[in-house]
Amino acid sequence: MSVKTFDFATLSEQKQYRILVGIVVPRPIAWVTTLDAQGRINAAPFSFFNVLSSEPPIVALGIGQRDDGTAKDSAANIMASGEFTVNIVSNVLVEAMTVTAITFPPGTDELAEAGLTPAPGFKVACPYIKEARAALECRLFQTVPLPGGRDIILGEVVAAHIDNAVIDDKMHIDPHALDAVGRMGGNAYATTRQLFDLKRIGLQDWEQRHDPGTRRPFPAWQPPCEKL
Repeated sequence: MSVKTFDFATLSEQKQYRILVGIVVPRPIAWVTTLDAQGRINAAPFSFFNVLSSEPPIVALGIGQRDDGTAKDSAANIMASGEFTVNIVSNVLVEAMTVTAITFPPGTDELAEAGLTPAPGFKVACPYIKEARAALECRLFQTVPLPGGRDIILGEVVAAHIDNAVIDDKMHIDPHALDAVGRMGGNAYATTRQLFDLKRIGLQDWEQRHDPGTRRPFPAWQPPCEKL
């Protein structure tokens, strides 16, 4: 195997971005809804997103600036109101999500443009997307400003809206029913329809099956079984 090594100190921001978004995949998509100071709804997708903690329940967003150096509407609204909602993008909503990614003039109702329905929040003022199969209401927990204008926004989850078809009585989320999509590099996206189970190996079981000091091969891998 031939390897190329890149010193990030010598790379432009664009080249760093290309490497990161091409390697860290698939990335979950935060379809963020917020309200501005006039109570107008804003919606936009961000793939620099993940959950970082369950106690307290914390999610993180990475939101950059516009090309002209001004703050994006989502970031400005979150800073001003201290609230936002993360809606999960299911496969059936991908086209609507791309509409909300258009750089509309400030004050445009992206949900209306995409033919989506706002539903009232439970513990925050901003709405969630009624068509989304899952949504997380968040209050601003902390902001970490980074050089170059990007902000890391940490939100504490205060409520969740989940389609009854997605969650059971034991609080287990059905990934097939959620049917979430993830962001790859460039214009590529990935579905989560092809899943497989892989049990975690306990230390005792590992030591019983392998002699200490020997090269330990990976357990036999079975190809995933697709479930639609």
